[in-house]
Amino acid sequence: MFRKTTIALTTAASLLAGTAFAGGHSKDIVDTAVDAGTFGTLVAAVQAAGLVDTLKGEGPFTVFAPTDEAFAALPEGTVENLLLPENKDQLVAILTYHVIPGKVMSTDLTDDMEAATVQGSSVTIDLDNGVMVENANVTTADIEASNGVIHVIDTVILPEG
Repeated sequence: MFRKTTIALTTAASLLAGTAFAGGHSKDIVDTAVDAGTFGTLVAAVQAAGLVDTLKGEGPFTVFAPTDEAFAALPEGTVENLLLPENKDQLVAILTYHVIPGKVMSTDLTDDMEAATVQGSSVTIDLDNGVMVENANVTTADIEASNGVIHVIDTVILPEG
């Protein structure tokens, strides 16, 4: 009896692990951000912009993800204003400026490289004093998800215009 139970439990655990970690990472970028607990504003903005399905898609994507503190550092009322339906296009532009098509790990970065964003502009990567994207510091790099990678940044980066 013990042997059959052990085999059944081991088989069930193996099947669950295989499903949970298919491709090495069980959660997509959105679910990874939600689970982290420090990206509530980013997730709310992604929802308001209608980008959830895109960022849950196949990808791969590289997301420079501002923390809640980064959003809180914007001038008072900025986030609330961006979340209004009439400002959706501006919100989409800002959020897609934080996304690079493809999976770019920290080891792929070079000093002063330009990376094209989904928004259409490029961001500059600076490695002189740690890793920076535009004026934002990368505080945690290489958080892998099933459809890409997240690099945590301490500042919301804004496209020109």
